Amino acid sequence: MNTECYRPWFAHYEDYVPRVTNIWQKPLYSLLDEAAESYPQRKAVIFQNTSITYRALREKAEFFAGALRRMGVKPGERIAIMLPNLPQTVIAFWGAIKAGAVVVMTNPLYMEKELLQNMRDSGAEHMILLDLLWPRVAALRDRLPLRNFIVTGVEDGLSFPLNWLYRFKKSRSASPAIPYDNKNVFAWKHFCRGAQRHAEPIADPVNTPVMLQYTGGTTGLPKGVVLSHANLGTNCRQVLDIINITAESHHTFLSLLPFFHVYGLSLGLLIPVYLAGTTLPLPRYVPQDVLRIIPKYKVTIFPGAPSVYISLLQQKDLPRYDLTSIQICVSGSAPLPREIFRRFQEVTGAAILEGYGLTEASPITHLNPLGRQGQKENSIGMPASGTDARIVDMEGGSLTLPPGKMGELIIRGPQVMSGYWRKPDETASALRNGWLYTGDLATMDEDGYFYIVDRKKDMVLVGGYNVYPREVDEVLLEHPKVLEAVSVGINDGIRGEVLKAYVVPREGEELTKAEVIAWCRSKLASYKVPRLVEFRAELPKTIVGKILRRALREEEERKSDKRRRHMSKKTDQTQAEVEQPADKDQA
Repeated sequence: MNTECYRPWFAHYEDYVPRVTNIWQKPLYSLLDEAAESYPQRKAVIFQNTSITYRALREKAEFFAGALRRMGVKPGERIAIMLPNLPQTVIAFWGAIKAGAVVVMTNPLYMEKELLQNMRDSGAEHMILLDLLWPRVAALRDRLPLRNFIVTGVEDGLSFPLNWLYRFKKSRSASPAIPYDNKNVFAWKHFCRGAQRHAEPIADPVNTPVMLQYTGGTTGLPKGVVLSHANLGTNCRQVLDIINITAESHHTFLSLLPFFHVYGLSLGLLIPVYLAGTTLPLPRYVPQDVLRIIPKYKVTIFPGAPSVYISLLQQKDLPRYDLTSIQICVSGSAPLPREIFRRFQEVTGAAILEGYGLTEASPITHLNPLGRQGQKENSIGMPASGTDARIVDMEGGSLTLPPGKMGELIIRGPQVMSGYWRKPDETASALRNGWLYTGDLATMDEDGYFYIVDRKKDMVLVGGYNVYPREVDEVLLEHPKVLEAVSVGINDGIRGEVLKAYVVPREGEELTKAEVIAWCRSKLASYKVPRLVEFRAELPKTIVGKILRRALREEEERKSDKRRRHMSKKTDQTQAEVEQPADKDQA
């Protein structure tokens, strides 16, 4: 087998999917320019009572870029955007790129430690933020590299009379006092006055960074992933090669996944603009709002996370809403349980597209086909056009394994990052000979469909046997009384490690630990069965619904440390009690 050119998925591509993809050789903002030129009157953004056409969005972005340059922003400087999903987020993103800046999408939920780490690492000198977040930023101002601040409120994304009503309501509450001086702290609504439109030329889109997208930090401290104009533009093209839709058909996207996450950015901001589609940004996820908006605006493309699909199916009044306008659902960030997959498909009649990606790949590398080939259950699909993927041995990472054998998934393609920001050692570890080592354990079948087994770092060694928690998770989720579940390896004095299951029961269901263990025993080898079970009302998750296994493991480690300290203290007390009488006798 010639491993260099072994691509069994080529034989199973739909006829319309290219084997290679043309690398995006233009500035990323040309996506917006082309949409504005071809479909100037199409609505790019709808938010509450506000709508923005593509022509207007391009103008607003270029005026914003001109105002940024007037403020002193130079090409290559980092601009942090710390906003929820609002029209201002869309304008700020395209405006910063047109100014030639490098965007740092920043989670508005960051607390002091996270914000300091993110800003210091990126070296961002400018920030666009929500007014409600000002107190958090102001308290750190003397410790941050930030020089300039552009502050906006939700009302800046609304039209009359909602903007007036929102300001009136806010004036009656305890709003933060913001020291606007038009030198370093600017109000959004006045920022672009008198500015000239601007679009910075990008001579080398392949090698010019456009974003520092920080990893989720699920396996350690977040790292800044350097993504170029070509990385992100090419990945949009790769996704649409598989989905096989064009701008000729007008699509409406519901953008409930946060733009500051690479998945939400790609499916909620970039790809809609590539298609000259309409995006409906939601600042926060409220199931009832989603159910109301879908039929109102005839949403056709619905990107979500498993937690979103689960919560929507739990709504008691779900049958009242017509969700059949949805043509394509996209599920990512975590595996979608089969039962949820089937139930949501029954409700909407839509195709549900599952795939795989990671921040380091802009983010999408694999997708299940929607055509005649069909999807394979539990598969992440096939590599996108122009993307190579292999399964290699876990030890050295150099031996390509045949179909059916489990190993580490590695990826090569034009969407892969140039490296981690200012982290040469981590870059050298992740990028080897042009391949991105994902850290995910996977298999590939004879047809070129891939299947994720688990994270390499999540593998648990139980009594000398390798156990992959994701396999156990799937069994737990099959239980009819279980809503959510995850298993974690924790230290054990006898076995080295054991599995502990964290389970969220379905509403109204009575479930015992014995039931959970018995269920696992009926479906798993004995060494894979969790020894411990803990019931919870909810599980810790990232902002896009990925369960934070690491957070649970760290929680167990803290408990273990506390027990050790307690035992050590008791031992010291016992020793003192034993020694005290002897000292008295000697005296």
